[in-house]
Amino acid sequence: MLSLRPNCECCDRDLPPSSPDARICTFECTFCVSCVEDVLAGTCPNCGGNLVPRPIRPARLLHKYPASTQRVVKEHGCLGAAPASQA
Repeated sequence: MLSLRPNCECCDRDLPPSSPDARICTFECTFCVSCVEDVLAGTCPNCGGNLVPRPIRPARLLHKYPASTQRVVKEHGCLGAAPASQA
């Protein structure tokens, strides 16, 4: 089950569970659409995989399956970050 991380790893923008602006890779690294399009060119800087829209968990299920509250932020953000090479 997806953890639905609460923020963008690059800019620390809040990305609530219902946000249509969240993007994830297969490892669930989480970024906002602005960072994905303007900085990362659609590629995860951690694994080199593609970034896709994160599914939105139905509100009625958030009580039973809550979103993560653990924030993950890259130490220096993503400015100037070269995406990891795809293996």
